[in-house]
Amino acid sequence: MDLGFDVVEFPPSSHPAEGERAPDFTRPLVTDEYWEDTALSGLSPPICLVAHPMDGSFPATYIWSELRDRGFDAFDGTTVGLSISTPYARKRFIEAEGLAETGFRFFADPGAGVAREYGIAHDLDGMAGVTEHRPATFVLDGDLTVRHAWVAGEWPAFPDYDALEAAVEAASA
Repeated sequence: MDLGFDVVEFPPSSHPAEGERAPDFTRPLVTDEYWEDTALSGLSPPICLVAHPMDGSFPATYIWSELRDRGFDAFDGTTVGLSISTPYARKRFIEAEGLAETGFRFFADPGAGVAREYGIAHDLDGMAGVTEHRPATFVLDGDLTVRHAWVAGEWPAFPDYDALEAAVEAASA
């Protein structure tokens, strides 16, 4: 069967595992109105950190539509995105996808430094120097201990939203 795209298998990831402390970082945090440098540890826990390919890509659009439809913006904590997109692109993505009315916020990591620190960096289509985030989700408590971790083993791949939802609910209890 011709899928119209190639499935890309990722090498093993060295991401933070459940029970480990996730690295803290400071990056521009974007809303539909503004952005400012914010530390991950400064967000209200539990934190549902969702890494994804650049804004405008099918995976990014699909992931955030699913999270919105499942009400991830209403849980007692913070759902926040992470991608290589610039703050300007993040703002356009929020507007284009109708995410302005949600509680979602989005970190901009255009240099992919956080992706490398989290072990989820992926060289895009073999292009030297072009790195993006592979799809990944982390549920973190107040001291950034990982309560749930999922990292894609291939592209395209999407999180198990039921498992992610259960992890967020458990961390919120």
